Amino acid sequence: MDFGGFDLAALLPFIAVGFAAQLVDGALGMAFGVISNTLLVAVLGVPPASASQRVHIVECFTTATSGISHLLHGNVDKQLFLRLLVPGMIGGVLGAYLLTSLDASVVKPFVLIYLTAVGVWLLVRGLLYPPQLKEARLIAPLGLIGGFLDAAGGGGWGPVVTSNLLIQGADPRKVVGTVNTVEFFLTLTVSATFIWHLGLANVAGATLGLLIGGVLAAPLGAWGAKHIPPKPMLILVGCVLVITSLFGVWKAWH
Repeated sequence: MDFGGFDLAALLPFIAVGFAAQLVDGALGMAFGVISNTLLVAVLGVPPASASQRVHIVECFTTATSGISHLLHGNVDKQLFLRLLVPGMIGGVLGAYLLTSLDASVVKPFVLIYLTAVGVWLLVRGLLYPPQLKEARLIAPLGLIGGFLDAAGGGGWGPVVTSNLLIQGADPRKVVGTVNTVEFFLTLTVSATFIWHLGLANVAGATLGLLIGGVLAAPLGAWGAKHIPPKPMLILVGCVLVITSLFGVWKAWH
């Protein structure tokens, strides 16, 4: 079925991926980028820089919807928001600049290895959930590193920042809501950097499918933050990322 030049049947798998990824992201404060980017790079063979560009353009819309939903639910900590915002944006620009400056064939295996590590991290986080509560101390450096890895790897802001803040003992509801809201400004910055270096070509197709699914699921994420059990979700996401990323590494080196 064709609508306005787009094949709906071809878009449906990407809509489903975007919906599932954003549902998990909104509930746990992580995983939209890593799930989407892993499938684009490992399964569909999209170059890492192009995959990260597409994912971040989609996230401009999904994170805006998610951030508004979390604000309405009172899930945002203003002080934590301000301490994460600028370092995250700086890290995002540096990561995007690095990724666009390197050869895609050389970068791809390392991006997939990074995504595999994120998957293992989430799997371990799920198995050990809930974490031991401690006072959150490292925030600005966490934002810088999270922003850099998110842009360079096509995902990772949530897994890096959310999981570390939870381990440090911050309020889970406030962490998920605040990290999701900061991510809107991060994705705008990273997307602008990618567009500056790569242009705005090839944004349709898979990107449109991810966008439709992500925006549809975003309002449900804030609700899910209060109702979906984190432990089984983290374990499932971790397993999916490890399997798909390792498959992509195998393809890249054969």
